[in-house]
Amino acid sequence: MSEWKKYKWGDLVTLEYGKGLRDYSRADGKYPVYGTNGKIGTTDSFLYPFPGIVIGRKGAYRGVHFSDTPFYVIDTAFYLRPRINDLDVKFAYYQLLTVDINYMDSGSAIPSTSREDFYDLDVLLPPLPEQKSIASILSRLDDKTDLLHRQNKTLEALAETLFRQWFVVEAEESWKTGKLGDYVKVQGGYAFKSKDFKEIGFAGIVKITNITMGNVDIQNTQYVDETVVKNLDEDKFKIRSGDFLIAMTGAEIGKIGIVEKTEKEIWVNQRVGKLVAKVPHGDIISYLALKSREGQDHIINACSGSAQENISTTGIEEMIFASYDSVKTNSFGQQAQPLFEKIIFNLKQILTLTQLRDTLLPKLMSGDVRVNETEKQIIK
Repeated sequence: MSEWKKYKWGDLVTLEYGKGLRDYSRADGKYPVYGTNGKIGTTDSFLYPFPGIVIGRKGAYRGVHFSDTPFYVIDTAFYLRPRINDLDVKFAYYQLLTVDINYMDSGSAIPSTSREDFYDLDVLLPPLPEQKSIASILSRLDDKTDLLHRQNKTLEALAETLFRQWFVVEAEESWKTGKLGDYVKVQGGYAFKSKDFKEIGFAGIVKITNITMGNVDIQNTQYVDETVVKNLDEDKFKIRSGDFLIAMTGAEIGKIGIVEKTEKEIWVNQRVGKLVAKVPHGDIISYLALKSREGQDHIINACSGSAQENISTTGIEEMIFASYDSVKTNSFGQQAQPLFEKIIFNLKQILTLTQLRDTLLPKLMSGDVRVNETEKQIIK
């Protein structure tokens, strides 16, 4: 650690203001456009001609982002300009991920990052070669994670294309003669009592806030003790790898995700629906149907409740759909099943890589874990 030196961020960089820009929401520009919460579009010009760091300036949540290419920053964010040559920008990005910039509030009516507070923050800086090695290790993990995310997006897009071919285009005449309930039963979750929830415990409980479109977060859950679930019906309320879950209440209503490959003990809470196939591949078909434009429209039109929008399990099952045809359903399922098996496997890999990166990040940034420059390996 004797080679590591302590600086203030103001000794190393300046935070430059972004500029206003129109017509950046399109996706066909040459350069990415960043705002306070990340990429928001593209444009044909850049504000900064090198890869670099964007730091949120305005808003309740302000993030830190990295662009691998020249980029544009609008006026809700800063971009970082190095003041010294011996600073690897990617290393600086990973260092900044260990800083909660949302606490650096300038005190204005709208929460805003204080440049003065940022410049006064301490930072440890190793020699440039070690900076590059640390950044390379973390970047490789991020690149693998990003590759798996993109692969899953491609796999799901292929499944959606097959779905529309089999159940929308070719089934156009029979679209209004069936219901989604012919394919799947939507099983509502168990009404766990709030007094039973704990920060650690035997069984994780998935709530509506754990569901995002395409994914279910089974790691950041509350827990209950074994005594709470031991007499519950596992077929109804226990979650297994590859299950499809849908949020049935509130702001998350209609969001539907896939449970990654897991050995974790997890159960489903009330107002979360689990898709249980009535016919072979019925859960996959129903997942794609509910995620589609038609499915989301159905949920919006069928939901009820004045204080908080909600939809019943029956309301989901009543979605108008193609009439059941066993030959068509089985043929589609044989093509789609391998795609979803790969998606589920990739989700597990993404979690593993993310956890490894999150574990290494603070240790590498503080010097608690070092990089062997000769062998390019991590050493403690």
